[in-house]
Amino acid sequence: MSQTLPPLKIGKHLARYPIVQGGMAVKVSGANLAGAVANAGGMGIISSAALGFKSPYFKKVSFFEANRLALIDQLQKARTISPNGIIGVNVLVATKDYLTLARTAAENGADLIVAGAGLPLTLPESTADYPDVALVPVVSSLQAAQTICQTWEKEYHRLPDAFVVENVKSIGGHLGAKTEEIYQQHYAIEYLIPALQDYLRDRLGKTIPLIATGGIWDRSDIDQMLALGASGVQIGTRFITTVECDADIRYKEFHLNARPEDVVIVPSPVGKPGRAIRNVFSERAIAGSSELEKRCVANCLQFCLCRDARETYCLLQALANASSGNLEHGLIFSGDKVGRAGRIIPVAELMAELINAQESLESHDG
Repeated sequence: MSQTLPPLKIGKHLARYPIVQGGMAVKVSGANLAGAVANAGGMGIISSAALGFKSPYFKKVSFFEANRLALIDQLQKARTISPNGIIGVNVLVATKDYLTLARTAAENGADLIVAGAGLPLTLPESTADYPDVALVPVVSSLQAAQTICQTWEKEYHRLPDAFVVENVKSIGGHLGAKTEEIYQQHYAIEYLIPALQDYLRDRLGKTIPLIATGGIWDRSDIDQMLALGASGVQIGTRFITTVECDADIRYKEFHLNARPEDVVIVPSPVGKPGRAIRNVFSERAIAGSSELEKRCVANCLQFCLCRDARETYCLLQALANASSGNLEHGLIFSGDKVGRAGRIIPVAELMAELINAQESLESHDG
């Protein structure tokens, strides 16, 4: 096990440690969490999805304008918390306003934009006037990365500054694979990282940082991904049980008390499965219960089974309920290693544990 973690450079931005905090919606990773992670030497990420929902702007302006204004507020707050740290924004391609939010992030000082839940084929258009903003697509297959690289090279004469590479067997939230594909070889992180490296080096002649995500819990997991060829890791679930996580305390405590056997695969209105913690809501979703809320509250998604076919449930309402503490009626996304935290701790303490190889090793062995 390496005793010293290397720094992580994405575009022009250099973090002291190769740890990116995952973007988690709705309002789970906001300015407080992102600022704390940035202060501790990682890259802090604000999730932009539905920030305007029940914000001070909600119902005073359009839903999408409320999202834009709320994102500006969150970026300003994060920068106040961490004046010199690296702050990014996560945008979801599946939402109708993702390009507006990407442009807003670039205009208001974001250092990087992480784009998931779809292929961000036109993302460079939104940041063309902000060349210092690093662009980081999220992929779960070699084909997705190839499509993005080919399109960006042809249309914009550039390549991504990094890729976040999902381990669909472990990651929380929406999965970039169908349920029956999760355990197929070409989705395995052990295959994906080397295959992507080979493609970037042999076909494009480039070295682009690859950020592994899904199932990253402790220092041994970080070292394993670095040994595989990743330049860094993205961690989501582990940051939920921190003091600075922006979700309600009941949401944090639910993660704290859950166990890996409580993690289930649930259907979602976006048409892809998600990984979440079992509760009343997830059991109803799996069963296809008629008791689920099917009223579309914001028309926020490009494709939505709830809005278009009256199937599944309103994703925005389900995620917002959960993060605000209404757990019985909320969808509680989580990775598969939930329940190992022990207690809610400050981000600085968690980062110190992840960075300190010996302390992590002793904790893992114990």
